[in-house]
Amino acid sequence: MTALLILALVTLLGTLLIAVELLCGERRLQPLRATPSDGPGPWPLVSIVVAVRNEERHLHAAVTSLLRLAYPAYELIVVDDRSDDRTPIILAELAGNFPQLKVLRIETLPAGWLGKNHALWQGSCRAAGELLLFTDGDIIMEGSVLSRAVNRLQSERLDHLALTPRMTLPGTLLPILGLAFIFFFGLFTRPWRAADPQSPCHIGIGAFNLLRSSAYHAVGGHQTIALRPDDDLKLGKIIKRGGFRQNVAYAPEFLAVEWYASLGEAIRGLEKNAFAGCDYRVGMVLGGVVVQLTFGLWPYLALLLTEGTTWSVNLLIVLIFTALLMRGAMLHGERKRFAWGFPLGLCLFSWILLRTMLLNLYQGGIFWRGTFYPLDQLRRNRL
Repeated sequence: MTALLILALVTLLGTLLIAVELLCGERRLQPLRATPSDGPGPWPLVSIVVAVRNEERHLHAAVTSLLRLAYPAYELIVVDDRSDDRTPIILAELAGNFPQLKVLRIETLPAGWLGKNHALWQGSCRAAGELLLFTDGDIIMEGSVLSRAVNRLQSERLDHLALTPRMTLPGTLLPILGLAFIFFFGLFTRPWRAADPQSPCHIGIGAFNLLRSSAYHAVGGHQTIALRPDDDLKLGKIIKRGGFRQNVAYAPEFLAVEWYASLGEAIRGLEKNAFAGCDYRVGMVLGGVVVQLTFGLWPYLALLLTEGTTWSVNLLIVLIFTALLMRGAMLHGERKRFAWGFPLGLCLFSWILLRTMLLNLYQGGIFWRGTFYPLDQLRRNRL
């Protein structure tokens, strides 16, 4: 038995284990559409808190979708974090037409905070709701999404519910990268285990994090994650660590976001949190990239470089990967044909991880929305 055949068999075994984990795990997650939008009431007051900075491209559509939610009891607080584009003008116009919109302007950023986290914390401190919904300034929401989410949170007696959006991915390279990102994010977080109190797995999604206000403040809220660029995921971590119950639901029919407008924008955008997601550990990044390329990219190359049984085993691996990616595309409202571009997406994702790590180390920190955050400060907020 040759070394390449042994590698193929080991990779096949690993791929089958991954497939079983993903398929069984995803079946545990009920889509949000399975939850009705009506209920017996009374409906708890929900405070929707949105942090924005220079969001003029999507802000009007996003905030308007929030103002038109078919939920009987909510307030909307938009926190403008030092925007210097048309964001303040757009918010002023909307507030003039919709008096239920509350706008808070942040002029200076205190030391020890990332801008978004500080803005969300300030908004939460002014919120009156029994429930808090944290979302971004570029999320388009369908009218029934909040009612369905509150019903799900109450029926499952949760303290935290995250929803997955549909990511708008223009072009060809960006959807290929997006599907690879979704695949690896699922493997990294294992969101189907978030509901298990015995599992350390946790989940948080910036597009839609719905929490009980009591649970949020019990764990210190965004003060505890003041310097985390991956604040949405780490918010889920501190909620889970605090002994509270959480879960996640697929909701591509009810939430939409333009992930990035281009591949270049995605590469620059991921500079803020790709290294943070690995907890600023060089070994984790390097080890992850080696594993990804060895067990993810090689089976595709092996179809060109091997023959016989080795070739057949690698073909089976490729077909399993493709089927898993197609299923992931379906669950997140993406186009399944881009699953065939997985080797390119994997290479792009690995390159982004390496580039981000080297850039963060070279700069000694990250630039995010016009502010520099030193790496030594960021590392102190490990969780």
